[in-house]
Amino acid sequence: MAGYSGFIKRNAAKEIEAVDPKKDRARLVERIRALGAQPRAVGCEKLAGPDDLDRVRVGAYRIVYPIDDKAAELHVVKVGHRRDVYR
Repeated sequence: MAGYSGFIKRNAAKEIEAVDPKKDRARLVERIRALGAQPRAVGCEKLAGPDDLDRVRVGAYRIVYPIDDKAAELHVVKVGHRRDVYR
C-alpha cells in the first residue's frame, strides 16, 4: 500500500501550536506523520455524523481527519483536548 499525502488545515496547525507542554505537541506531530503511512492505524475510529471523519487518540488529545482513498490523501481538520475537540 502506498503512503497517503497528509495536509494540515490552517486552524488545525494553530491548534497544534497552542498545545502545551512541548512534549505533547511533539507526540501529536509524530502521530500525524505516521498517519501518512497508515491512516487507519490501530485506535482509529469513525465519528458519527454526516461528515466522513475519523479520529485517533494521542493521550488526552484527539486528531480528527477525513480520508480520501481515491486521491490517497488525508486532511487534519481539528486537533484538541478531548473535552473540547468535538464541539
